Amino acid sequence: MRVAVDVMGGDRAPAAILQGCWDAAALLTPDDRVLLVGDELVIRAGLAASELSAEKLTQYQVIPTTQVIGMDDSPVEAVRNKPKASINVMCDLVKKGEADVAISAGNTGACVAAAQLKMRTLPGVSRPGIAVVLPTFYGPVVICDVGANITPQPRHLQQYAIMAGAYGAAVAGIENPRVGILSIGEEDAKGTEMVKEARALMRDEPLINFIGNIEGRDIFKGVVDVVVCDGFVGNIILKFTEGITEGLFQTILAELQEFGSGAVDQFKPVMKKIYAKHDWQEYGGAPLLGVGGYCLICHGRSEARAIKNAIRVGQQLCRSGVNQKIVERIARSIPGRE
Repeated sequence: MRVAVDVMGGDRAPAAILQGCWDAAALLTPDDRVLLVGDELVIRAGLAASELSAEKLTQYQVIPTTQVIGMDDSPVEAVRNKPKASINVMCDLVKKGEADVAISAGNTGACVAAAQLKMRTLPGVSRPGIAVVLPTFYGPVVICDVGANITPQPRHLQQYAIMAGAYGAAVAGIENPRVGILSIGEEDAKGTEMVKEARALMRDEPLINFIGNIEGRDIFKGVVDVVVCDGFVGNIILKFTEGITEGLFQTILAELQEFGSGAVDQFKPVMKKIYAKHDWQEYGGAPLLGVGGYCLICHGRSEARAIKNAIRVGQQLCRSGVNQKIVERIARSIPGRE
């Protein structure tokens, strides 16, 4: 695996990004390479201070860039006007076959735009979608899309179901995943016209194990393995889930502290174990499904741990061959209008 990492992207870049790359050294096989894309002076200074062994240092390569796309930049304009930006160079490496995976915690819109423009979409794929894995008591649930496409067409949602199903089976180990479309009620008549049309496409598609409409609460009830929605709704669900998880653990900790330090010490091991299962940084990055190569988009607040885990997920993606599975399933699917 050759992974290109955007060293300049993210709220905690470049320090946290570089540290995550160093922490991932133990995960690398002898054939793996990490391409560090960004300011050359910053990266070389980081390498000098990394304390990596001489053998491991040979697995890291510096790819100099002179521009950076900021978190507030207009995505498409920045991609077009900053050709030497780290996000653009990172995606170019995958496009040219010099890298297998691209990882960035930078501007999500710019990352999606650069991947589409440079890496292109897989054969038959209309629009790529960002997929995330949410941990639940009943097992992992894949949600697609969570931000790549906020105004999709019914055909896009049908393809999200196919791609997320392939991803869930190949990477998350979910056999024949149950797919539901997010709506405001279980009844067929509920939802927007776009949701109704997408529902009909998914219902008639033999490649999709479709269970119908689901509501937000069903995501955590063990009735579905893949949830399909537009990127606007999906992003809100993702951020809401992150917030309520953090808030719930803070509340539990505060309640335990009222019983004294003994209660905190007694329950700390259990709390740490549960929190680790629901910590978004443990899941690294979210794959942009449907592009010609593997692209992982990390949270803007990613710390070193998230970057390290993103590199681990990149390894899983390369080994799984999920892109080929997506191409095969899309080719066999029932065509739908855009």
